Amino acid sequence: MAAQMNKQLELLECDIRNDIRQGFVDMQTEKCDLIENVGAIPFLDYKHFASRIFFPDGGPVMTSCIKDIGQDAVKVQPDKSCQALSRLIRDQVFLTSFVHALEEQKNFNVKEKCAVASLLTVSLHGDLPYLTQVMEELLRALMDQPSNSQPKLMLRRTESIVEKLLTNWMSICLYGFLRESVGQPLFLLVCALTQQMSKGPVDSVTEKALYTLNEDWLLWQAQDFSPMRLQVLFAVGTDGEVSEPLEVNALDCDTVEQVKEKILLAFKTKFGFPYNTPLQQMHIEYEKNGRFVPLKEVDASSEVLGEVTMLNTLKHYKVPDGASIKVLSKTHPSLSPQSSLKDDQNYSTKYFHLIDPDIDQDQKKNPERKKLKLKEVYLTKLLSTKVAVHSFVENLFRTIWGTPNLKTPPAIKYFFDFLDAQGESKRISDPDVLHIWKTNSLPLRFWVNILKNPQFVFDMEKTPPLDGCLSVIAQAFMDSFSLAEKQLGKHDPTNKLLYAKDISQYKQEVRAYYKQVRDQPPISSSEFKEFLHEESKKHENEFNESAALWELNKYMQRYFNEIKLKLDQNGAPVELKEQLQHVKSLFDSLKSCSWN
Repeated sequence: MAAQMNKQLELLECDIRNDIRQGFVDMQTEKCDLIENVGAIPFLDYKHFASRIFFPDGGPVMTSCIKDIGQDAVKVQPDKSCQALSRLIRDQVFLTSFVHALEEQKNFNVKEKCAVASLLTVSLHGDLPYLTQVMEELLRALMDQPSNSQPKLMLRRTESIVEKLLTNWMSICLYGFLRESVGQPLFLLVCALTQQMSKGPVDSVTEKALYTLNEDWLLWQAQDFSPMRLQVLFAVGTDGEVSEPLEVNALDCDTVEQVKEKILLAFKTKFGFPYNTPLQQMHIEYEKNGRFVPLKEVDASSEVLGEVTMLNTLKHYKVPDGASIKVLSKTHPSLSPQSSLKDDQNYSTKYFHLIDPDIDQDQKKNPERKKLKLKEVYLTKLLSTKVAVHSFVENLFRTIWGTPNLKTPPAIKYFFDFLDAQGESKRISDPDVLHIWKTNSLPLRFWVNILKNPQFVFDMEKTPPLDGCLSVIAQAFMDSFSLAEKQLGKHDPTNKLLYAKDISQYKQEVRAYYKQVRDQPPISSSEFKEFLHEESKKHENEFNESAALWELNKYMQRYFNEIKLKLDQNGAPVELKEQLQHVKSLFDSLKSCSWN
């Protein structure tokens, strides 16, 4: 008994030694051979980018606001009421009173504040100089609020209409810089992360990956795997002819669905356009002894543990390296609305891939499943992933806080100068406060949102493992702007430790960037107004202002008495109050018409 135990311990020790050695080898031999050809960058057009920032939760309001104005079903009557409301919100006394009246209501929640800010942005998108003027006045009022007695906390969250307005304003003004300068390094980073993750196993059920930056998404239970090269043939015509072979890199542990995804990606990378058959209608076969064998995610040969079925892999079908795989389109697509196993609500409990289900089974058939795996041994994979994508991360960061041709984007220079002026007028002598204000206004409010959500900028899907990696990069980015100096130790999360050595260098670069922006000659008011006019002009007719005004009217109706009271308190002229009453009457008459 003791001898058998000693033998098992020796085998266990040997396995762990091999895992550690392999981790070391991977780290030292990791090649930065990512990205050969990414083709054209799939930028979203401006209105789809902006609407994702304005309305991140989507929904019917977002859809109606980006609809073409020519598609409005009712044209004549709503136009009159919407035009009247449009004129009303272009009166600064009314608009600031409207915002303050809504903000003071206890039942007016943060979600509604963000919605109103975005509806105002769409309604006034054609007059950005005026929107900027209103935003500045609201920001001054926010800074003067007694509740903001701690200046270092200013603009840290989005809990008011003006804070969301600032996010939207930054997005509008920096779209050109994003498109011309930051877009390419961001897209290359996303491609590099995707390629690096696909170099190792990714569990199809939990979506955890062996190569990741995020410990929470680390697939440390993976067994040994081998890379493979498949010769993929595409069926052309109806007489069984096939295309020239396309070489596709895969792993023997990839499921059939993962192989299809890699084939589609390789096709798009090689030819610059997507394959004409979507994944759900694709069928793949493997050539064995002169005949083609169909490959399916699950079939009669699938391994079953208890009530859980293992997804079929290339290894399960004994597909060798260099095998020919034929791609066909399903001639009779399934009539079932469930086109993929993943559409099954119980997918994660009915199937497994690389992580065994918790079932007591006699595993003599698969002794390798008894191997003990230690998560800590696989933490080196985080480091090898970091090394592989490091140049892409640094290139992206330095494009964001660099100053091309020593010129900062106009909106950043203008807004940072505005914050400096506010600090001066409020006699704030602590330089840290201004650093924090700038950080909360730009990197925290705009760039982090873009880093974590590339699908706001590109026509692409963000997978959970990619999201996990981007969260770590976004955290490192924000830590670079932090003034706090923290000594990290072994008990700190790996997500913080991974970039710990780089942060001190990035912090110096950020301080130099803020100084560079401050030292540049100020942008004149007329020059900046011209820039804003140009931005408005570039994107006119891209939003449905009538739809946004209709939605704003709902808030005006709900808080009509409170808005009227606020106008009285602010000493608004009688004509303005009459105008408000007139707008209400116009919308009321429309309502009664629709009832009749």
